[in-house]
Amino acid sequence: MKALIFAAGKGTRLKPFTDHHPKALAKVNGIPLLERNINYLKSFGIKDFVINIHHFGNQIVEFLNKNSNFGCSIEISDERNELLETGGGLIFARKFLDHGEDFLIMNADILTEININALVEYHKKIKDFATLAVSDRDSSRKLLFNDDMVLRGWLNVQSGEQRLAEFNKGFKALAFSGVHCINPAIFEKIKRTGKFSVMEEYLDLMQTEHIHGFVHDSILIDVGRPESVIEAEKHFK
Repeated sequence: MKALIFAAGKGTRLKPFTDHHPKALAKVNGIPLLERNINYLKSFGIKDFVINIHHFGNQIVEFLNKNSNFGCSIEISDERNELLETGGGLIFARKFLDHGEDFLIMNADILTEININALVEYHKKIKDFATLAVSDRDSSRKLLFNDDMVLRGWLNVQSGEQRLAEFNKGFKALAFSGVHCINPAIFEKIKRTGKFSVMEEYLDLMQTEHIHGFVHDSILIDVGRPESVIEAEKHFK
C-alpha cells in the first residue's frame, strides 16, 4: 500500500520555527515529524510514499536525500508553484495514486499510534471509497456519525454551527484524526478543482455516498503549536 503524506502546509501556528522551515521538519525529542511518520508507517509494512511539498519544500527534498529516503520509495508531489490544500493536493498527486489500489493519507503534523492494519482491514471490509480515522477527544470541530458509523454531519463545537445530511438523531460527535484510507474511486467522485479542503468534499459527498468512520482510542497529538510539541515529547520518545 502507498501512503500520501501531506507536508506542504505553511504551519503558521508553529511560528517562529516555520518562518524558516517546513512544519514537517519540526522536531519532537530531536526527531523530525516527517521521519517519525515515515518510520511509523514503515512499521506496518508501508514503504511506498508520496509526499507533497510547498513551504520550504526544498528542505524536505534535501532531508529525504540526506537520509536515503529512509530505505523507502518516495515520490514528490511538487506544489511549490501553488499550495493546493488537502483536496487540491490529493487531486494534484493523482498520477502517483490512481492505480487501482487502496492508499493511505496522513497529515505530516500529527503523531499517533493508530493501528494502521486495523484501519485498512476495516476499510476493505466495508468497501467504501473513504474511511476516516476518528476518536473521542477534545476538538473545536467534530464529525457526526450515525449508529452504523456513516458520516452524516459536521459540527463547530464553539459556535454550534452544523452541516447535516439529515436531521441529527443523536449522532456521535468524533474528532477526525488526520488519517484516512482511500480507494482511487474517489478521483471520479470529487467535483472541485484547484485549491480546496478534502473535508469540504467529504461533507458534500456524505449526501449521496457512504463514508465510514473508524473509531480508535490511540493517542493522537496534532503537533501544530509550540505547546503541542512539548505535549508530544511526553509521549513520543
